[in-house]
Amino acid sequence: MGLKEYIFGFKSEDKAVNYLRNLNFEIIDRNFKSKFGEIDIIAKKNSVLHFVEVKATSGEYDSIYRITPIKMDKILKTIDFYLMKSKFDLNYQIDALLVQKNEIKFIENITI
Repeated sequence: MGLKEYIFGFKSEDKAVNYLRNLNFEIIDRNFKSKFGEIDIIAKKNSVLHFVEVKATSGEYDSIYRITPIKMDKILKTIDFYLMKSKFDLNYQIDALLVQKNEIKFIENITI
């Protein structure tokens, strides 16, 4: 990943965090890494943990398609690891936050 892509990704995650804060989410952690993968944003709202995968694109395609079954498997393993190590004993869900140009789309509970 080049510097330009890294900056684009970081700015997109900042937009996602601000978007969630405006919806009264409490941001618990960002870029949580384990040997299994990474969770972009961990947030809490109404006693529910939200593990948020941020996908951004500057193109025309819908970035939701970048959350593949392999990516979802990594997310689930990382969540299990996080919950094992954390103090939280809450219900949780996995959400996607898509940043495309100047538009943000928040899709809750993508594992249904």
